[in-house]
Amino acid sequence: MKNPSGNQSSDASAGHLILKIILADYHGQVAVRLWDGKLAVGQSNAPCTVIFNQPWVLRELVFYRNVVHLAEDYLTGDADIEGDSECLFDMVCYIRDLDLPWSTRLQVIRQAFKLPHLHHDKKAHAIRAGRSRRKNTKKSISHHYDVGNDFYHLWLDREMVYSCAYFSGVDQTLESAQQDKLDYICRKLRLTPDQTLLDIGCGWGALICWAARQYGVKAHGITLSEQQFNYAQQRIHNEGLQDQVSIELRNYVDLPADAQYDRVVSVGMFEHIGVANFPTYFNTIKRVLAPGGLFLNHGITNDTGWQDTPITRFINSYVFPDGELARINNVICAMENAGFEIVDVEGLRRHYALTLRRWIKALETNKEQAVDIVGEATYRVWRLYMSGSAYYFDDGSINVYQVLAGHDREPLVVGLRRDELYEKGCECRAECHTDNDGA
Repeated sequence: MKNPSGNQSSDASAGHLILKIILADYHGQVAVRLWDGKLAVGQSNAPCTVIFNQPWVLRELVFYRNVVHLAEDYLTGDADIEGDSECLFDMVCYIRDLDLPWSTRLQVIRQAFKLPHLHHDKKAHAIRAGRSRRKNTKKSISHHYDVGNDFYHLWLDREMVYSCAYFSGVDQTLESAQQDKLDYICRKLRLTPDQTLLDIGCGWGALICWAARQYGVKAHGITLSEQQFNYAQQRIHNEGLQDQVSIELRNYVDLPADAQYDRVVSVGMFEHIGVANFPTYFNTIKRVLAPGGLFLNHGITNDTGWQDTPITRFINSYVFPDGELARINNVICAMENAGFEIVDVEGLRRHYALTLRRWIKALETNKEQAVDIVGEATYRVWRLYMSGSAYYFDDGSINVYQVLAGHDREPLVVGLRRDELYEKGCECRAECHTDNDGA
């Protein structure tokens, strides 16, 4: 696309001056290259380079300081990211916190007025989700999870687990760490043969199949994603688990009044609930959990609650229409209000950062196939979203917790110490690791 101003030299000079002023005190890992092909900030060997392909991208950044605009310019190709996209968020934080004197701001604004303004709507609205007011609707779930099983296959592990893995070390493979996570959850729930297990938001069926194969439980999963449902049904059939595992398209609020399960688990679905719906969610689980049962909730939290920021608006517009994070204390309070006793709380944010980096690497490695399946803009949405998530998990502003609970004032079926979780897992775990090593 040609520069509509017709004066690329003048535009570039203004652009270079703007960035020299704005980023005068920036010493991070990101370089910036402008539409004239020249570096404005940083070195040519920087881990990450942001490319302003069009001058109006910089103009909008000056006038609005809105990272959503910059993100949308990336989705449309008016801006690009080369290298380690996670590094970009170090610069995003710098710009967010930048407080220039008024005299300097006026100098930057005068230069920005020299840059052309794009008069038509170029934003990537075609892949916007539309807000669902956090009702956990089939439509909102479909926007994220029905992008296509083939797309997720490109970067998830073989078990198709779309939540953080459980690593023993930074060099462990994603495949092995996800199997460890599945087994860890089963051990936290103290699963034994012939128990009944409900998985709310069961995804592609990894946990319910694992629990049935390795622990002998009768597992039932519910999901609102048709593509996940179809995949899981075929998986259950292929693994010969029809007598132990079932799945249905159902919202948790529509669980039968007489439903009862010895164990209930929810992994990576909690972020769709919405704080206003916590009482309904936890009271429903309390109702379907049999006496003496255990419930494990695995969900992402943050340190401020879900505030209206450019980043949250981008996530709700392009990634999770009904996404909303809460602080962990609010989650625990809501569980206690519903009549649960909290048994164990474990934070796994470092594990999620490791997981996301492996997902990003696999996605970027398979970029050509991903673009063929979902298109360039959607590929860029997922790359940007996961890179930002990895950055903020690493920095600690978002976290993920496994909260184990039972009915309040009931005898607990857990040991006095966590030793039982670590001493040994199911007998198959050694075989799983042997299989991975030999693959």
